[in-house]
Parts: sequence; C-alpha cells; structure tokens
Amino acid sequence: MTAEVTGTAATAPPPGAAAVRRPARVRLLWLLALAAALAACCAASLAVGSRDVPLDQLAAALGGSSDNLDQAAVATRVPRTVLALVVGAALGLAGAVMQGVTRNPLADPGVLGVNMGASLAVVTGIAWFGLWTADGFIWAAILGAGLTSVFVYAVGSLGRGGATPLKLALAGVATSAAFTSFITAVVLPRGDIADGVRSWQIGGVGGARFDTIEHALPFLAAGAVVCLLAARPLNSLALGDELAAGLGERVALTRGLAWLGSVLLCGASTAVAGPIGFVGLVVPHLCRLLVGVDHRWLLPYSALAGAALLTVSDVLGRIIARPEELDVGIITALVGAPFFIAIVRRRKTRAL
Repeated sequence: MTAEVTGTAATAPPPGAAAVRRPARVRLLWLLALAAALAACCAASLAVGSRDVPLDQLAAALGGSSDNLDQAAVATRVPRTVLALVVGAALGLAGAVMQGVTRNPLADPGVLGVNMGASLAVVTGIAWFGLWTADGFIWAAILGAGLTSVFVYAVGSLGRGGATPLKLALAGVATSAAFTSFITAVVLPRGDIADGVRSWQIGGVGGARFDTIEHALPFLAAGAVVCLLAARPLNSLALGDELAAGLGERVALTRGLAWLGSVLLCGASTAVAGPIGFVGLVVPHLCRLLVGVDHRWLLPYSALAGAALLTVSDVLGRIIARPEELDVGIITALVGAPFFIAIVRRRKTRAL
C-alpha cells in the first residue's frame, strides 16, 4: 500500500538526515522527558476524578492499602489507566506505521476507516452471531480492520494517479461514514444491545477490567513487535519503492508485514476500547517535530506519546463534566478534528 509521490516527497531526505539535525543525545533527552510526562499523566489518572485523591492516600493505595474510600477509588482507576496506556500506545504506533507505509500524512486508523470497520465486524458478531466473549471481539475486530484496510486502498487506487494521499483519505472517510450507518442499521432492531453498543461505539476506557486487557495484550504485543521490526525498512521505503528495492528491501513484504502489525494494533484496541479516533493522526506529526523522520526513533516516541495523549484525554473527560464523565473518544475528536483540518490545508504535506 503506497501513495503517489508528489511535491517534496519525491526528494524525501534519507533516513540519516534527521539524525544530523537531531543528535542521539537530544533524542534521548526528549525520550526521558516524554517518559517523565507519561509518569505524571499516570499519577493524574489515578488521583483525579469525581473524587480527588490526596498524594499520601495515592501512595498508600499503590502500596497495597485499601482502608478508606480514597484508596478504594485508586484501586478502581488502576485498570482504567492501564487500558488508556496500552490503547493509546497501540493507536499512536499504528498511526505512525500507517503514515510510513502509505507515505500519507492523513493516514490514521480513524481517518482510513479501519477502526470503524473493526467496529462493524464486532457489532455484526454481537447482533447476528451471539458474539460475547473477549477473544471473539478481538478476532472479529482484527478481521474487520484487515478487510476494511484492503477495501479502502482498493477504492483509493481507482482512477488516474493511483492511491494518492487525498484519495485514500476521502475513501477512508466515506467508508467510515457508510459503516457508521451500517452499524446503526444492525443495532436498531436489537433494543437489547443498543445501549451497550452505543456507549462502546463512542470509544472510552471506563469500566476497564484486567481480564479484558489480558485477552488483548498478546495481540497488541504481537502487533507492536511487528511494527517496531519494520522501522528500518520503513526508512528505506521513504526513499521510494524503486530505490528501496535497489537497496535490497523486499518492498511488498515490508509493506505487508508493517500493515499487518498496524491492523493487529487497531483491531485489538477497538475491541477493548471502541473506535477512538485521531490519536494515530496527531501523535506521529508531533513526534516528527522532536525526532525527525527516522522510524527507529519515531515509532517508540509515537507509542509513548499516544499513551500520554489518551491518558490525558481520559483525565480531561473526568474533569470537564464533573461529576459525570465524557468518554475519551469525544475528547480526542475535539483535539484531532482541528488538527486534521490544518494538515489538509497545508499543501506541502500532500505526501511524506
């Protein structure tokens, strides 16, 4: 899956060019700063909510104590925080890989319709096949994500010029809108599942349980490993398919494996948290400002930044509407939609 190379993409800098501008020491410092920010986000996620927890009670709860309401509140927020971390990391990493594979700055699991395809598969499984197990959700979501990615690329490749970034984005947005309507059509006759599906479809990490996370972890870990192993080949693909092949890269194999890793991440994330959008779009662009275009650095940064962004969004959702909560999918949409418009308006980002 690749997009037409236009504009500045045809003269994309070699993988080592970013390293000259950003020495490894600077990148390591930014990585440490990002890790510290992520730790602060985790502390805020455990302490902030409808009931704020003082630091001393937070420390006591983390030490295993559960003697009062403050400490009990922390215990209920631990799986929620863990889910926000793993889903945010998965979406950030998947977005960076999708943008690298397609050389499309608009690529994102939500924009390309992959998350909505996974959602449609899960909802169809629930409504028509009695699908209720965590493993069943994950397998259905991965299958739906994979089929949708193939469909969007096929539609975006039609016509003159092949799969340009704009055509892929339009195909993804149109597919996402169509699948949203299909989901509504599937759910409407089933009042017994409508409330649960409606809430899940917004995207959120509330009500997280460790047993659900444990079911998704093997798929998320496998997807992350595949994506990280593709970092160096993705640097070669940034030079163009012909040059990458001349350097000894198996272009089709690299692109297919990297896309498989991103589909695993998107499918498993959607199964456990719903279709959360824009994390995979915003995070890689911000990380490129810190570390450049070298995927060996960009992918780990995107995972950490994605985890931090989703955790912060979850905390903001608890604060804005106290004592009620806004699902994290609403917060990420409020942040990501203006960012998406800004990217579309920038003519120099037609391709990576």
